[in-house]
Amino acid sequence: MRIAYHAETLFDAHLVKDALEHAGIPAFVSGEFLIGAIGQLPARDFIEVRVPESAGDAADAIVRGIEAQLAEARAAAAADDDFGAATIPA
Repeated sequence: MRIAYHAETLFDAHLVKDALEHAGIPAFVSGEFLIGAIGQLPARDFIEVRVPESAGDAADAIVRGIEAQLAEARAAAAADDDFGAATIPA
């Protein structure tokens, strides 16, 4: 199996996994159970989405599309002045 996506969060990993499976590509989230083992430390580079080698190219195209959508959504949230004020206490 090869790594198709290094996830920033567990939610991102499952979003990618579900999109890959919807496209007929078997996918596996690796490292999701390590999060509880590290306590309050941030989980970095532990969570990966893996796919079979034979599905690597098709998975890459899907992952690029999802990464673009996530980047766009994060940029929109960062630019929204009301978003930060309403969700983050001072």
